Amino acid sequence: MQIHVVTPGDSLWEIAQSYNVDYQAIVEANQLPDPEQLVTGQALVIPIEGRFYWAAPGESLRRISERCQVPFSELLRINRLSYSEFVPEGYPLYIYTPYRQKPAIDVGAYIDLDITGDESTEAVNEIGQYLTYLQIFSYEMNPDGTLTPLDDQAVINTAYENQIVPLMVITNMEDGQFSTELATTILESEELQDTLLSEAIAIMDEKGFLGLDFDLEYLGAENRESYNNLMRKAKELLDKKEYLLSSALAPQVEPGMEGVLYEGHDYAAHGEIADFVFLMTYEWGWTGGPPMAVAPLNQVRRVVEYAVSVMPPDKIMLGIPLYGYDWTLPYVEGETRATSIDHQQAVQLAADNNAAIEYDEEAQSPHFTYYDEEGLEHEVWFEDARSIQAKFDLVKEFELRGVYYWVLGWEFPQNWLLLEDNFTINKLL
Repeated sequence: MQIHVVTPGDSLWEIAQSYNVDYQAIVEANQLPDPEQLVTGQALVIPIEGRFYWAAPGESLRRISERCQVPFSELLRINRLSYSEFVPEGYPLYIYTPYRQKPAIDVGAYIDLDITGDESTEAVNEIGQYLTYLQIFSYEMNPDGTLTPLDDQAVINTAYENQIVPLMVITNMEDGQFSTELATTILESEELQDTLLSEAIAIMDEKGFLGLDFDLEYLGAENRESYNNLMRKAKELLDKKEYLLSSALAPQVEPGMEGVLYEGHDYAAHGEIADFVFLMTYEWGWTGGPPMAVAPLNQVRRVVEYAVSVMPPDKIMLGIPLYGYDWTLPYVEGETRATSIDHQQAVQLAADNNAAIEYDEEAQSPHFTYYDEEGLEHEVWFEDARSIQAKFDLVKEFELRGVYYWVLGWEFPQNWLLLEDNFTINKLL
């Protein structure tokens, strides 16, 4: 795959010609609704074998061969170059590594049946080939230790049809919000914990779940050790049935982070107890906060650096958002609420409003502004091929177990193509 960023005056026909690729192949890869309506700054994936590399000022061919991991002689041969140390700035070098070894990773995705509804099975079938796990969200705990039922048998069956491991997700949600009080009620009582785990395993046995994922949030420091003990108890019971255990952890960048979201999650303990963990490396930009990248790479990197210092990298699943946000300006704390938006919607919105897409190099994230019909200014941050590739490179750099997505139901076709281009995806069934 090649990532091409649209410049002013670009046409899709000219782009296809420059890469010697069929015009329609680019349309289909990017699911372009109107191929004649490109947006300046829009990132396109070009479905080609190999990729092109444009030489930087003063960059030698030997340096390029090292950087791209292509033998110097091969770089000369495939580009039909005579021996030379340098090529002109901006010279397009074709890079092809036919025996490239792609790292094998696990890939998960949460599916919220309240969001996808009747289209849940369709959402899984559409991208099932790319998934190792499907985290079905969610079984909500009740104050008596029981779990609120979920009509999920159809989507569990669909997971099996796609060789995906279905994971049961338990949350401390109450009335649509994570509840510290509810979690405390369960975690303070050994009897209620036993009830919870007994019911969870009975549901797993009945429905065919192969793993249990705890997504307990906003626990506070008072529940930290009791949560660790719940995980230990769950691990002992699940091991007897050869079921997996995982947990979703808030994005910490250092030990002892303050805040009710962070204090209840013990990275080191979960890294020791669980089979793997889901790092929630998103929501820096969130619906009630000021406009910014949802998953800025500089912040994501800090989380990963801390995580690998206290737990094995091969237990870490990096979280990736399939969505962005559209803020109406001016932002007013406590009042402004951003609207969720996916990649396809974001690009179409930029096209409809003749807005150029910019790219923040530090956050590694695209963004743009526009004015709506009422004259109000908006700011949009979302994910594109460049931001996703940057996150994949981070997974390779730290040799993590894999990635997972929040949440199915958002359209982002480029992501799945790049995922397959970068990695071999493990299938455990």
